[in-house]
Amino acid sequence: MPGDGRIARGDATRRLVLRRAADVASVDGLAGLSLGRLAAELELSKSGVFALFGSKEELQLATIEAALAIFRSHVVTPALDVPPGLPRLRAVCEKWLAYSEQRVFPGGCFFFNVGAEFDARPGRVHDAVKAASGSFASFLRETAADAVDLRHLDADPEVLAFELHALGRAANADAVLNGSTRPYHLARCALLSRLGAVQSS
Repeated sequence: MPGDGRIARGDATRRLVLRRAADVASVDGLAGLSLGRLAAELELSKSGVFALFGSKEELQLATIEAALAIFRSHVVTPALDVPPGLPRLRAVCEKWLAYSEQRVFPGGCFFFNVGAEFDARPGRVHDAVKAASGSFASFLRETAADAVDLRHLDADPEVLAFELHALGRAANADAVLNGSTRPYHLARCALLSRLGAVQSS
């Protein structure tokens, strides 16, 4: 049908804009997004970009959704290919550190950055960031719980997941601030040490 080509072009433009928006937000925050800026950087018409989203808030919400899909493709999906229990828990920690270290987003972990930006701001964007970040925290807890249920580890899975999450977040924050990869090395050592300490004999 004649309209199919326009729809496909519209979808491609939307993906292009959202990928750029996620990169920008990882550095400048979601508040730093504007339809005009994205249109200018991507050499698109502002009216065309506005037609795709309608408002800055809708752009922010769509950017969070797009960033979550990218995060899952780099961290969660590959980890699910690894057998459950301790192997998967190790894999998800390593994939998460690699995602940050390889700068999938130029500002480091997208959700660490926008979480700090919107943690005390109520509203739809806050709720979307909370839900996206919470989905990974839940996955980490479930993965740790599987490792305990399979008797690979002897630990409180909620506490262990919190510790692992904290180490990954600290590595991301220190590495981005200092422009160094050493925090990732330290985090890997700390993660292996913590998992080794609770490994079932």
